[in-house]
Amino acid sequence: MPNLFYVPALYLLVIAVLVIAPAQAQAQHKDHAHAHGKVLMMPAGRAAPSLKILLTRDAVSGWNLHVQTRNFKFAPEHASGKHVEGEGHAHIYVNGKKIARLYGPWFHIGELSAAGAEVRVTLNANDHRDLMVGGKAVAATVLVGAKMKSHAHK
Repeated sequence: MPNLFYVPALYLLVIAVLVIAPAQAQAQHKDHAHAHGKVLMMPAGRAAPSLKILLTRDAVSGWNLHVQTRNFKFAPEHASGKHVEGEGHAHIYVNGKKIARLYGPWFHIGELSAAGAEVRVTLNANDHRDLMVGGKAVAATVLVGAKMKSHAHK
């Protein structure tokens, strides 16, 4: 016969695992999700973060994206954490759709539409807020293919 003291303790443990833990995880997710779509205003000046991107055709397939930053350090170990001045990650968008989070300077993008594509990279704080300097997003855009040609004629 099982010890009756352990049965209520077991029920409490099951309740804690099934009810309390998911509620805490959901609350943490809600707190984190609020940073998406928000911005972090940074002062302009010599210490302000900046970036430049280069997109080159890969010899085998797709494209190689090189993200060059100044006054900014990729910090994947702090992703989704608190903001730390001068560090974070980048978000990569193709034709307005986010395709990846970037934790270093290089990324391979698969084939892009023959009609052309717009590749945009933004610098983001650890908590995912878009970095802004002087009222402008710290971002860079490259157009390829037909989009590049149509943009050049404007």
